[in-house]
Amino acid sequence: MIKNVPRGLAAAALVVLPLAAAPPVHAAETVDLATAVDRLPQAIESREGYQRTSFKHWNAGINPTDGCNTRAEVLLSEAVDAPEIGAGCRLTGGRWWSYYDAMWVTAASGLDIDHMVPLAEAWDSGASGWTPQRREAYANDQDAETSLVAVTARSNRSKSDQDPADWMPPALDDAVRCQYAAEWVGTKLRWGLAADDTELAALRDIAFGCPLESVTYEPAGV
Repeated sequence: MIKNVPRGLAAAALVVLPLAAAPPVHAAETVDLATAVDRLPQAIESREGYQRTSFKHWNAGINPTDGCNTRAEVLLSEAVDAPEIGAGCRLTGGRWWSYYDAMWVTAASGLDIDHMVPLAEAWDSGASGWTPQRREAYANDQDAETSLVAVTARSNRSKSDQDPADWMPPALDDAVRCQYAAEWVGTKLRWGLAADDTELAALRDIAFGCPLESVTYEPAGV
């Protein structure tokens, strides 16, 4: 940008400056939680026609040659202490932190891979109109760290397909509450999913109590 150029210099010569590079179409953005909540499209949700099989998962993951599907790849990525990888990508040993309920888990079999925004909720919020390819990409999204999370099977099944108006992590910690809301909102913004009135009211209430929480998201390119 050229500021306050003296008229004499401007008349003497034309100065050609390189144009600033345009930001990427899918550039990541960071905003505070309250602002992020306000960016969510508001809509009435509908589960008409939903089937879990409409979202193909788990697929071969981000590395189709490693013999591990998306579930196993997420477990490997989130392990605090790495497990051993056996034939057929069988995982033994290792250690994980389930932040939903503040528990250590030492067996992969004790973990579920939770879709931060459940498949049914995604369907209700806009995914019903997606192509099968986009739904598969959503169900196996490892390009955003918060789309899929390894947590105890008990906490994941307690959550089921509920949104934050009906379920929040049982860990009694304000930081967990803020983190979970931020990851939920970031996932919805990443995939262009809407929220209904009750959900928005709950998220705004949570955001009020989390003034320092931020949300980073990058629109999905699929």
